[in-house]
Amino acid sequence: MSDSLHEPWLRGIAFNPGAPSDVLIRLVDSAAGEAGLLMCAGRDLPDGVIDAALNHPDRVIRRALARNRHIAPERLAPLATDPSGIVRGWLAGGIPAHLRPRRVRALPDDILVTVLTARDGGEDGTLTASEVVGELISSQQIPASFHRSMAAHEHPRLREHATWEWQSLTAAQREALLDDPDPAVRKAAQEHSWVLDPQRVEARLPSYGSRGKPFVLGNCALSPALVERCFAEGTVRPLTHNPHIPADAVARLARHPEADIRELAATRPDLGPDLVAELGEDPDENVAMRARLHPLPRTWAEYWAIDRVIRHGPDCTCPITEPIGEPSPDWFAACATSEEPVLRRVAAHFPGLPAELAATLAQDDDEEVRILLACHHPLAPPQLLLDVFVTRPAHRPHLLTLPAFPRTGRAHLNSHPDAAVRALAAADPTLPEPPVKDPDESVRRAAATNPSVTPETLEALLAGSRTAEGAAANPSLPAPRMHALLDHCLNGPATPPTGGHRETTTS
Repeated sequence: MSDSLHEPWLRGIAFNPGAPSDVLIRLVDSAAGEAGLLMCAGRDLPDGVIDAALNHPDRVIRRALARNRHIAPERLAPLATDPSGIVRGWLAGGIPAHLRPRRVRALPDDILVTVLTARDGGEDGTLTASEVVGELISSQQIPASFHRSMAAHEHPRLREHATWEWQSLTAAQREALLDDPDPAVRKAAQEHSWVLDPQRVEARLPSYGSRGKPFVLGNCALSPALVERCFAEGTVRPLTHNPHIPADAVARLARHPEADIRELAATRPDLGPDLVAELGEDPDENVAMRARLHPLPRTWAEYWAIDRVIRHGPDCTCPITEPIGEPSPDWFAACATSEEPVLRRVAAHFPGLPAELAATLAQDDDEEVRILLACHHPLAPPQLLLDVFVTRPAHRPHLLTLPAFPRTGRAHLNSHPDAAVRALAAADPTLPEPPVKDPDESVRRAAATNPSVTPETLEALLAGSRTAEGAAANPSLPAPRMHALLDHCLNGPATPPTGGHRETTTS
């Protein structure tokens, strides 16, 4: 067999779900090259392999492990105090944005405390402690519950960090931080309290420039003069979701000449009954629908739950994170039985919806309800997950990460025109004859991983340049055969792999 097959074999074995620990440990080494790094970063690993990577002398191995989303983050805790700042930074930064799964993994409290209170960024001096913290904050791995707990934490550095989330704090928490016994905490509280001080907001607004201006106008307390300027300049869109504007500004938004502004204002919790009734009869259908959608009384948490569904279409792949504030479960349950499809979509977005309501929404006439349930609810039926996979390519990467996604029962998709769907079917272990000669390479590769292929076919696939990686990832490949392949790849041609087959062009 040609040396050109080394990389496919190494990659395949690295991701072989049947590979035992002693095989995988051989890949936790720089000699395995990219395959070992991909393995450390990209799959679940037995404890012995995790330990080998955690204690590896090469920081590149530990760095790869730091971004592994398949391993319980508690097991990665030693990396929070790793000698290398690069390793700490990668743990804090999480999965790169372009590879990040939709459901963002929250780090456990002990890792968060370690990173946020560290005095340095590591012995090698590659990053500062502040740079590591910056990576953590941008990664979205800090759960909302931890943000809320920091305001009363015994460690002053964490109370200082709590001031960064000033608007999410209660009035009592803000007051306590402004009067904190630690001078650094008091200083930070004073610095961050500007967002709720209209005069300071107006003074700081120019420094934010055109890109930061919408955030300030949409979230901070605004002076009457600044609100008036927004109306005069036609920049009122951010005001439609700002909870701090006065009642007269809310009324002006509800009666704005532009329908899209009225629509955005129509579900605000601070609209009076008269304005809600007025908007419910609006000549624009979307405005009227929004106003009728959400009867009074309303809360801001309900407003945001509706808004995040309305603003995104059926192919939305935004990160799924722990919300800072959620409406009550009873409100979501009421939404699930509403005649309004939008409210049923909101309910489908809530992972805590009771099983019986989730089962009902899985059969909903509205496709977007079914899509949202498949992507967000842990009890979404496996058949629904498969249906959404077939019809909505945007959600395929996320659906494949869900525990309930069906691993069998795909044979009926074997002739589907979409190669990605055929590849899914090709890996079904109940398939009697995997399509190893499909015209599409991705389907052939998936078929090569199917444990139902015969040993003879598997050997031929191992020798094929286009199927070698899939065959090496086949869980039916015996462990001694894996070791033989690794001997050949890592020790050189003096240890030829056994198998009795010459290289072919099997595809």
